[in-house]
Amino acid sequence: MKIFKLSKNTDLISLSKLFVLVFIFNLISCVEKQAKSTENLQAILIKKESKNNVIVTGANRMEQYLPLLKDKRVAIVANQTSVIEIRGQKSEASSKFVHLVDSLYMLNIDIKKVFAPEHGFRGKADAGEKVMDDVDKKTGLPIISLHGKTRKPSPEVLKNIDIIVFDIQDVGVRFYTYISTMTYVMEACAEMGIPVIILDRPNPNGHYVDGPTLELQHKSFVGMHPIPLVYGMTIGEYAKMVNGEKWLKDGLQCDIRIIPLKNYTHQSEYSLPVRPSPNLPNDKSINLYPGLGFFEGTIINAGRGTEFQFQRYGAPFFPKTDFSYTPKPNFGSKYPKYEGKLCYGVDLSKTERLSKVDITGLVDAYNKTPKDIKFFGKSFTIHAGNLNLQKQIQAGMNAEEIRATWQGDIEKFKKIRSKYLIYK
Repeated sequence: MKIFKLSKNTDLISLSKLFVLVFIFNLISCVEKQAKSTENLQAILIKKESKNNVIVTGANRMEQYLPLLKDKRVAIVANQTSVIEIRGQKSEASSKFVHLVDSLYMLNIDIKKVFAPEHGFRGKADAGEKVMDDVDKKTGLPIISLHGKTRKPSPEVLKNIDIIVFDIQDVGVRFYTYISTMTYVMEACAEMGIPVIILDRPNPNGHYVDGPTLELQHKSFVGMHPIPLVYGMTIGEYAKMVNGEKWLKDGLQCDIRIIPLKNYTHQSEYSLPVRPSPNLPNDKSINLYPGLGFFEGTIINAGRGTEFQFQRYGAPFFPKTDFSYTPKPNFGSKYPKYEGKLCYGVDLSKTERLSKVDITGLVDAYNKTPKDIKFFGKSFTIHAGNLNLQKQIQAGMNAEEIRATWQGDIEKFKKIRSKYLIYK
């Protein structure tokens, strides 16, 4: 199969004025049909979007960022979610996706290396699992892990880079580590004077702000900033806040350019086309994740080792009920809690879409755990961002009583947040 690449003399600015998305789609089609000349590609460049109200991601708006990459040595921070969508002519169901790195590589952008976050470049590593440096088999590009020996790009790996493109799908939850990776990338680039282009993506939990606020003495890679658990911002808006609040080391600010979303508001419902990590397989798991993610710091299984990750919770010592499951190793969970053991618990897969951090299950699980079994693990505090949540549960407070204690800090944060919003 012969793969065509554009001439180095191709005018990227001219190309960017066209619907480059369609170009890539048709390029792939031509590759599959073993097209014989680049003239065939030029004949099928232009096609208009069939719908004007469809959310368009930053990655899809290539006309805005291709000119910025011309004649630059580029690094890309990406994973399996870094895709460009090619909408089908008949329906959205017929849409296809092309990886951003593959697309820019075909357009002869001078990509020097790819940086990979937690779970790796292709998104196959378990939560917390160290990711090693590698070479991408498809493009031959070097992959530098930001979830292995280091989490911040070193001056050495940045020395031949003129600009960085950051394109990762976030889910809007503080202990989801992609915002920490972005912070370290911004910090490293600020120190080296390297600009960062952030291709914005919708936040599937962007319609509300809720949860306990992190206290800085409990700062970690699963929570770096004094924000509520669910912060209601896109990753582009979050980057503006990191800069504006001077949260980078020594108060540095990074030169960022955000490629904004089109047709998006914070009330938009958005179904992610690619799972953002191995154990968030669908919209329901992403919506339930803020509340059930706390179980990562406890002895309770939150569906890992099943096909309903973060849509159920249980343990072998819970009282027997009609609902039970047995965790087994699978994609994204090589060693699930209570592997091979029958767990009784609660199924949340039919829950209506939430607009709050629901810790009812967390309180319920604590109350069902025998008192001679230690419920909270060492990582619970860093997931919560403070000591209060554990103490409140142990003191017998119910979910709504606990949520009421969050409100003062949430209102303070909303005032900060409002300064950096790009979307209504």
